[in-house]
Amino acid sequence: MKAVPVLWLTLLSVLATGAQVFMPGPCPKPDVQRDFDVAQYLGTWYGVRRLPHSFQKGQCSTATYSFQSPGVIAVRNEGLLDDGSVSTITGSAFAEDPSEPAKLLVSFHGVATPPSPYWVLSTDYDGFSVVYSCKEVGGGHRDSAWIMSRRPTLPSQTLAELEGTLASAGVLVDQLISTNQDPEYCGRMSQ
Repeated sequence: MKAVPVLWLTLLSVLATGAQVFMPGPCPKPDVQRDFDVAQYLGTWYGVRRLPHSFQKGQCSTATYSFQSPGVIAVRNEGLLDDGSVSTITGSAFAEDPSEPAKLLVSFHGVATPPSPYWVLSTDYDGFSVVYSCKEVGGGHRDSAWIMSRRPTLPSQTLAELEGTLASAGVLVDQLISTNQDPEYCGRMSQ
């Protein structure tokens, strides 16, 4: 019987050192932004920090949201890959329950996976956004989290406060990685 917990811990250790952050147990249910206003959330956000995951590579990441149709948000994510090429993926998001508009589901065109949660934990609409996603996998869950800004960087005090928001949701903030948003480096995206 001890083999199963040891096997699970071994698997967790191997997976945690890869490109995903896996945790034991079910997904947590953190509080989300109260009175979320999707219209104020639309526009471009710069990735500042995130948990590592296999589906997002490179630097200079941006997420742009716009109205697609009533109740549906168009999503466009871009980033600069190490080889200098620009990675772009588009999709759509919607609130499954209109009474909880900060709990969105997002799906991407050409990706054969079910929609993923996109929960806005906190935003001031003009400066920062903290987003959390979780999928249950085997006896545990895989966390994804982003700290985004309307500008390429955030003040260190603001960043620390936003990391606190993620930590209170159970996110391993010591696993967050910074996104290079240096204008000179990222300027290659427009070339």
